[in-house]
Amino acid sequence: MFSPAEICQNICLLPTIGGSIYSILTVWSAGRFFNQSQSAVAEKLNNNFQPAVTVLKPVRGLEKDLKANLSSICTQDYPQYQVVYSVQNPEDPALPILKEIQAEFGLEKVSVTLSTIEAGANGKVNNLLGAIAEARYDIFIISDSDTNLPSDYIATIVAPLANPDVGCVCTPFKVVGGDRWFEKLELLTMNADFIPSVIFAEVNGIAKACLGPSIAIRNSTLEALGGFESLADYLVEDYELGRRLWTGGKQVILLPYLIQATVDLKNWQQWWTHQVYWDQNTYLAQPLPFVATILIRAVPFALLFAIARLGDPIGLSVLAVTIAVRLLTAALVAVKLADEETLHSLYLLPLRDLFGLIFWGLAFTMRKVVWRGVEFKLTSQGKMVPWNY
Repeated sequence: MFSPAEICQNICLLPTIGGSIYSILTVWSAGRFFNQSQSAVAEKLNNNFQPAVTVLKPVRGLEKDLKANLSSICTQDYPQYQVVYSVQNPEDPALPILKEIQAEFGLEKVSVTLSTIEAGANGKVNNLLGAIAEARYDIFIISDSDTNLPSDYIATIVAPLANPDVGCVCTPFKVVGGDRWFEKLELLTMNADFIPSVIFAEVNGIAKACLGPSIAIRNSTLEALGGFESLADYLVEDYELGRRLWTGGKQVILLPYLIQATVDLKNWQQWWTHQVYWDQNTYLAQPLPFVATILIRAVPFALLFAIARLGDPIGLSVLAVTIAVRLLTAALVAVKLADEETLHSLYLLPLRDLFGLIFWGLAFTMRKVVWRGVEFKLTSQGKMVPWNY
């Protein structure tokens, strides 16, 4: 018979070992994803396919490096495209910046819309609905305001749509600009946890991904799925969009092409609420896979194992080896992503993993979500309503 202490130790060893193996596999997955053969990439890309494109950029408030990020879409090496920046508040402090960009690049290329449409609780979708009124072309690129885009971005993300079986195309991203400790923790959540897990799932065919910061889709395809209006009450509108596509028989392509997104948090409380929001987001999108992540949270359970053994040499050795594996594998993935900021922030990764277990637990119990400072209540099927509703 095992004693309670031994049972506790054995339970802790499962995610400790499982998480360490998983970390090693993420290195292999990242290498395979970004080192795909030229022929495999060429099957997804048709460089002769360059239709006119409308880029939708929903904007709300001032963000770090906002003008540089927003302007990056205006300097694309692409023959014909339109950029639509949209805001919902006439007093939005970002509006003068949008006007500056419009003056710099011209009215033919850049449109600025102001609309107060509220089709549902999702502010991003409401903002996009205002932008559509100015769209001139059938192919849409939906790109978040905090993304910085290389000059070949449009040509790359649009190319797979030459295949009529492709419903939408998206790209992974890496977070940059983590200046303060809580921004570094946010950066590590995305770069050392979320994106490696997305790539792992993609390479191994475990789950599909539709990543909201960077999506290309035909308007006609979107309308056939119910349009943006039908997504307006979903917390995870990008996942719901992807779900409708792949259940309808369309392909969702995740390209081996990395863009940048700038982290901008004002204080640690904003980091905390955003982390809870992110895990709520993931839980609602894919509940069973999210629950299963308890089995790969190596660092927190290695610490619990060491505590259960009262800090003896075996417990401390297991903890030390687990942390070493986590740091080494995260560093190798960061090298694959050319991610210097993650490399410089790795000393905080064990702390981030400990907090990650807390956020995982809160995702099951909290039904309040904060988006851009506004409180919402989560309901069934991943929808949300105003908190006081």
